[in-house]
Amino acid sequence: MASATSGVATVCPTILYEDAKAAIRTLTQGLGFTEEAVHTGEDGSVLHAELSQGNGRVMLGSKGRGGVFARAMEGAGPAGVYVVVDEVDEHWARAREFGVEILMEPTDQDYGSRDYMARDAEGNVWSFGTYAPGSG
Repeated sequence: MASATSGVATVCPTILYEDAKAAIRTLTQGLGFTEEAVHTGEDGSVLHAELSQGNGRVMLGSKGRGGVFARAMEGAGPAGVYVVVDEVDEHWARAREFGVEILMEPTDQDYGSRDYMARDAEGNVWSFGTYAPGSG
């Protein structure tokens, strides 16, 4: 029997947004994520969404829906998420063209990575770079 984690992301940041649909647009159109699943409620809220980048995933949903996770996240500050990308400069250009707030232009780091940093409309900080944690 194959492992339940075989071939899937095993760490998935999960973020709640006031406007989850706008967040999905920014992440897909501006930051290059691929929409894998979006489940909405009758009121139009995002109950659960999964977006991918490479072999990683982020899950997100709308704030204010209640439940244990929503209660646990009440008052939580913005999240910081790091995403590995091959072509940092092209990725940055796409984000900038879409109007994403850029916090740091593409920069060569002392540890060998090339990174840039952006903030989404609800204050979450997204870093994109060539450093792949655990690769050596």
